[in-house]
Amino acid sequence: MNVQAALNAAVKAATSGLDSEAGNHPQYLTFVCAGEEYGVEILRVQEIKGWDGVTRVPYTPPYLLGVMNLRGVIVPVIDLRVRFGLPPRAVTSAVVIVVRINTPRGDKTAGIVVDAVSEVYGIAADDIKPTPEIGATPDGACVLGLASVDNKMVMLLDIDKLVASCIEAPEVVRQA
Repeated sequence: MNVQAALNAAVKAATSGLDSEAGNHPQYLTFVCAGEEYGVEILRVQEIKGWDGVTRVPYTPPYLLGVMNLRGVIVPVIDLRVRFGLPPRAVTSAVVIVVRINTPRGDKTAGIVVDAVSEVYGIAADDIKPTPEIGATPDGACVLGLASVDNKMVMLLDIDKLVASCIEAPEVVRQA
């Protein structure tokens, strides 16, 4: 089964409540970025696209590649490698995972550029271990926890915090 078919089946099962294969555990779409595997809640994933290019926006941070037009909606696109401080690579063979996030300013849509999509896993809450405190990790708050799946470690991301930290303007602080 290809990844798009697996994603469609998992979303259908998760929304219908009939997922026996994952044991009714929350499902995560996993993907690879610089050789590490990450996961996001499957219900946050709107779609998966091949790289189609973006329109650059001036004066944006290096991890914000630009915007794309997704059926009439302008969507910011984030390079996850650059956001995590990993070595950049040409994005021409990359994959864009389009996600919906919740922010204090309302729901938003964004694309995250990853190297490849892996699998969909059902992961029980008991199997998610807390992220260890290792030095100063600015994005540590964006990692919900770690899970061991099929003899590999998967970092589960808080996609709301991660994407909001990239696309939301900080609140303006008024000087008294």
